[in-house]
Amino acid sequence: MRLRIAHTTTYRYEPPASGVIQILRMTPGSHDGQYVADWQIDVSTDSRLDTHEDAFGNVTHVLTHGAISDLTIHCEGLVETQDTGGVLRGSDERFPPSLFLRPTPLTDLSPAMTAFVRELRAEAGADVLGFLHALMAQIYEHMTFDEDPTNSATSASEAFALKRGVCQDYAHILIACARAGGVPARFVSGHFLRSDGMVNQQAGHAWAEAFVPNLGWVGFDAANGICTTDAHARVAIGLDYLGAAPVRGTRYGGGSETLTVAVKVDQAGRPGQWQSQTQS
Repeated sequence: MRLRIAHTTTYRYEPPASGVIQILRMTPGSHDGQYVADWQIDVSTDSRLDTHEDAFGNVTHVLTHGAISDLTIHCEGLVETQDTGGVLRGSDERFPPSLFLRPTPLTDLSPAMTAFVRELRAEAGADVLGFLHALMAQIYEHMTFDEDPTNSATSASEAFALKRGVCQDYAHILIACARAGGVPARFVSGHFLRSDGMVNQQAGHAWAEAFVPNLGWVGFDAANGICTTDAHARVAIGLDYLGAAPVRGTRYGGGSETLTVAVKVDQAGRPGQWQSQTQS
């Protein structure tokens, strides 16, 4: 599948900030089942933009700018994908899977989650893949997708107790539970072509990858109740959202900050294809 993706993030500072530093993880990489045919990233100001790879191999841009009242970051490109049954192949793995057993504040566990995992793990026995599929199905059943009650700082245990959240919360819950069951798991940020034809989205997408012996890393999109397919475009990985967030940084001075995000994901060549929104 050929996915045309555009992601625009705009910050407005009132009064203007005296300086900003932003870390961008908005550029996908190529691996088996995913080929980045074209990608570009633009910013609305004459900012310094340094490119490197972080510890996990994510393509990372560091943006720095002095006094500023607004900042728009726009990336757009074409990604060709194939359905690999959710199994990740050909990726740059810099750490052993055991690293992804490490808990983080965003992937914490509550007693209710521990009991939940214990029951599923006992039923699955040595079948790790079966445990993960059951875990995803139970999370999908347990949770209701709702943008209102959670934010980027909401932990897995908080979202689990609320029984509501967004894709980031679903991913954090699956990661926390998988790790509690002895299975390495990590956070993935990316994009998803919706089956309902909705092109315009308010944010990117997120899911989890878990390590299955003799199979490797497998993508589990708990928010949709499916393993990853050719409708998913993988961008960055981390122990949790903070390590894979599309934009993360800090500002100096200024007062309030307003953030708006616009994402478009469509199949390239589809009739009525939206036009490029690349910033000049």
